[in-house]
Amino acid sequence: MTGLIRAAIFLILVIHGLQLHNSVFTPQGFVFGFAQNLSLIAWVGLAFYWFQSGFLPIASLRWLVLVFAFVCSIFPAVFSGTLISPIAVSDPWFKGHFIVATISVGLLSLAAMHAILMSVQDRALHRQLEIAPNGRLAHWLEDLPPLLTMESLLFNLLYVGFALLSLTVFSGLLFSQALFGRPLVFDHKTIFALISWFLFAGLLIARWRVGLRGRVALRWVLSAYIALLLAYVGSRFVLEVILQRA
Repeated sequence: MTGLIRAAIFLILVIHGLQLHNSVFTPQGFVFGFAQNLSLIAWVGLAFYWFQSGFLPIASLRWLVLVFAFVCSIFPAVFSGTLISPIAVSDPWFKGHFIVATISVGLLSLAAMHAILMSVQDRALHRQLEIAPNGRLAHWLEDLPPLLTMESLLFNLLYVGFALLSLTVFSGLLFSQALFGRPLVFDHKTIFALISWFLFAGLLIARWRVGLRGRVALRWVLSAYIALLLAYVGSRFVLEVILQRA
């Protein structure tokens, strides 16, 4: 990636980050919703891409990540979110939990997009996709790193994302009263978060013990991510948009 493009993406990250900070940590308190969650996930994904692009040949992923970040950055302007707590902004436990959770979900979201891209690349290599030989998609797939490099990046994302997800889940379980002002409740968010944690843990154990890879690993990643998305985004979407409750 050229220095000019890296500088432009860094500027986008700064502007997007300031916008997010001001929309979440407001003078009234901590404001959040599914739109802010998606926007934060996209910001973390773009930031990780910007960092990794300095070491790995992943320029062909640029537009995928940029378009995802752009679309998600619009959501908070449409769905303003709800006031979760007027005092959480000044609580260091809550801020730490929130930052770690955001980074973990953002990295695992990028891993899920990466897995989808690897699936398309794998099917194209095995000629299971009808692609015009000289078409844009063919050239774009040819510019991707080899599948082994893509797989290495995928599991780097998963290792870091899972470590932070573990910290998020278990800090929430152990310090629910301090973090959220209420005892632990096994609602659908907690249950889906635990399901996702167990699925990611099973995937990484299988990778370590038997060298799991290929299409089975990709399907496992996407299944675990769907559970995670239902926990952290789906619950807020149902409350705010479908049920129209805070």
